[in-house]
Amino acid sequence: MEEELPPPQSDLPSPNPASSIDATLQKKHQAMLDRLSNRHQSRQKTATTSTTIDSTASFLSTFTESKRSIESQLNNSPNTPDPTLLKSHLANISSSISSLEKLVAESSYFLPSYELRSSLKCIENLKQSLENLNSQLLPKKKFSFKNKSTSKPNPGNSNTNPIPPNPSHIPQSIRDSPGIRNKENQILSKKFKNFKEIGEFTLSDLDSCEVRLIGCINALFVNRLRNCRVYTGPVIGSILLEEVENCVFVLASHQIRIHNAKSCDFYLRVRSRPIIEDCGGVRFAPYCLRYVGIEEDLTKAGLEEEKENWGNVDDFKWLRAVKSPNWSVLEESERIGCLEIEDSGSTEAEMEIEGV
Repeated sequence: MEEELPPPQSDLPSPNPASSIDATLQKKHQAMLDRLSNRHQSRQKTATTSTTIDSTASFLSTFTESKRSIESQLNNSPNTPDPTLLKSHLANISSSISSLEKLVAESSYFLPSYELRSSLKCIENLKQSLENLNSQLLPKKKFSFKNKSTSKPNPGNSNTNPIPPNPSHIPQSIRDSPGIRNKENQILSKKFKNFKEIGEFTLSDLDSCEVRLIGCINALFVNRLRNCRVYTGPVIGSILLEEVENCVFVLASHQIRIHNAKSCDFYLRVRSRPIIEDCGGVRFAPYCLRYVGIEEDLTKAGLEEEKENWGNVDDFKWLRAVKSPNWSVLEESERIGCLEIEDSGSTEAEMEIEGV
């Protein structure tokens, strides 16, 4: 009689019902966590959008109210021949426009592109209206400046001023503010001890010069520079650059606008996005200036924190979705590195600064 053999034993472990249940529960638990995480992110996104909308609405309300106030000042000028009163009235309007411009600069990081462009266009219109009013109320001042500027290129040597002046194109604020003008192959230095005394400052018609501005000022205008190096401390308001070529700029400001720049490098610290128009071959890098007291000046100007906006450039003449080819980030291997300047005291060039 044959002996019955026991059934073959499998090497595989027998299924554990408890283990299967644990795996199923674990999957359900993970799915629930994923749903909660997605819901939380969705709520955060909704809250952020809501905050941005509220901020934009608050900005538009404040901007509109300030704009109406400035327009009222422009339309209600004092009826007096006293130039002192007229200058005071115009200065108050200019100060109000600067405050409005600063508001736009500080709010630009959350404003939609359309609102930002519309606000900047509105400010340009207000500046133009102020310039027209200045010409109406103080015509003699404009006439005398025009005579002065057009008398320089008359001599036979046309190379006296390598950058031909065009006074009618320059805004009145640039023409009248203190500044450095019509220099060539010089090192120009100026230290500002009190920005309230200077206000706006202008660099115009310079060729192959190095400019060092130490301290704070309210606003800076740069017009028609070639082959120059410009190193400035913080500007509390805005910087406007026009018609610059083959230059290096080291600048810090709440707002920086660049028009008609060719083959220039910009080292910036700026609260809002830099704006370029009609530019080509311009490159950007972070602010790299150092001098004794610069940290205090940056704090005074509200620029102590680096916002990394130097590489966040808006090209207002480039409307396509792809990045503008008119600007680029300057490669680290090509940057000038940390730049230290010193207060060299009063120089001959400094003593010749107009309006100071």
